[in-house]
Amino acid sequence: MAGPLTGLKIVDLTTVLMGPFATQVLADMGADVIKVEPPEGDAVRHLGPMRNPGMSAGFLHVNRNKRSVVLDLKQDAGRAQLLALVGTADVFVTNIRPAAVARLRLDHEALARANPAIISVSLVGYGQDGPYAAKAAYDDMIQAACAIPSLIAQVSDGVPRYVPLAIVDRIVGQAAATAILAAVVHRMKTGEGQCVEVPMFETMVPYVMSEHMSGLTYVPPHGEPGYRRLLAPSRQAYATRDGFVCTMLYTNRHWADFFALAGQPGRCDADERMRTIAARTRHIDALYAEVAQVLKTNTTAYWIDALSKADIPVMRLHTLESIMTDPHLRAVGFFRQTEHPSEGTVLDMAPMGRWSRSQPDTPRPAPRLGEHTQEVLASLRPEADAAPPQ
Repeated sequence: MAGPLTGLKIVDLTTVLMGPFATQVLADMGADVIKVEPPEGDAVRHLGPMRNPGMSAGFLHVNRNKRSVVLDLKQDAGRAQLLALVGTADVFVTNIRPAAVARLRLDHEALARANPAIISVSLVGYGQDGPYAAKAAYDDMIQAACAIPSLIAQVSDGVPRYVPLAIVDRIVGQAAATAILAAVVHRMKTGEGQCVEVPMFETMVPYVMSEHMSGLTYVPPHGEPGYRRLLAPSRQAYATRDGFVCTMLYTNRHWADFFALAGQPGRCDADERMRTIAARTRHIDALYAEVAQVLKTNTTAYWIDALSKADIPVMRLHTLESIMTDPHLRAVGFFRQTEHPSEGTVLDMAPMGRWSRSQPDTPRPAPRLGEHTQEVLASLRPEADAAPPQ
C-alpha cells in the first residue's frame, strides 16, 4: 500500500537529529527522501552503540526509508550533481548554517535556477533577521534560551537542568515537516516554489510561553508569569508503599472521587480551596502534597487498580527498560524486530498514526553510507554529467 506522500521527492542535506527526524517523518509517509552525505557521512553515524562502523543505533532510528548518496559539495562536480538532483525534486531541506550554504553556492536563488518550483527549507537556530542569526544552536542551547532549565530549577532543587532528551530537535523537526507539507500544498494551488525558514528558538518559545506567559499576556501585566499547576513542586510521580504511581487530578469529579477513596467523602464540599478549578490552581502545591501523603499509604498495584476503577487518570511510572515490555505497546506492535541487510536483527519503532487507506510503512532500513549513490545519479544522466554551473 502506497504511503500518502508517494511521489513527493525530497533532497535531504541535513545532519545529526533535527533535520533527519523531520525528513524521516515524511519518508515514513511515502516520500522519496534522498539523503545527501559528505564522504565521511553524517556525524551521527559514528555516535553511540553500533555493530558496524558508520551504522550507530542513533542513525538507524532517524534515517529509515531514505536513500543515501555521497557527494563532495566542496567540489564543482559534486555541486553540479546536487543541482541536477534538485532539478528533479520537489523539496530541498538543509540544517547547515546559512553562511556555509552560501559558501557552497547552494542558497535558494541557486536552487531556483536549477528548479524554479523548488521548495527550499532552511532549519536554523535563530531567525536570520535577528542578532542571534550567526550563533551556533544545539538542543541544549535552545532549551536554555527558552528558559526550560530555569523552570526545572524552580520546581526541583534550584539547579537549572536540561530535559534529558533532545526535545527541541524533535519538536522543531516535527514543525519543519508540517511547514514542508504546507509549502507543498501552497505550490499545488499556485505552482510557486518558495524558501521557508524554520528557526529553533522562535518555534520553541510558544511551547514554553503559551502556558507560562500567564499574567504577562495583558498590557499592562495582570499578574505574574508562570502556570501554577505546572510549576507546583509537588507535581511529580508519587511514592507509594512499594514504588511510584502517576496520577492526574483535574476535574471536580477526579478530586471528589480521590478523596472518597482516601476515606474523606465530602471533602471537596467542605474545603473552599477545592470547590473550583481556579481555587484549586491557587492552592495546587499544598493540595498535591496532600495527594502525595495519601498515595504513600498503599501499594502501586492497589492505586492503579483503585484509580482506574474510579476513572481517575493513572499510569505506571516506566523506566527505559520497562517501557520495552509495555503491554499496550506490545499489543499494537509498536516495537518490531526487523532484519537490516548489514546490521542484522534490530528493533524498530512503528511510524506515527493509523490510516485506513494509506498506512505509513517502513520498507527501507536506514541506508549504508553512499548505498544508493550510483542508483540515484544514474537516473539523472545526462544532467549529472553536465559541466559545473557557474
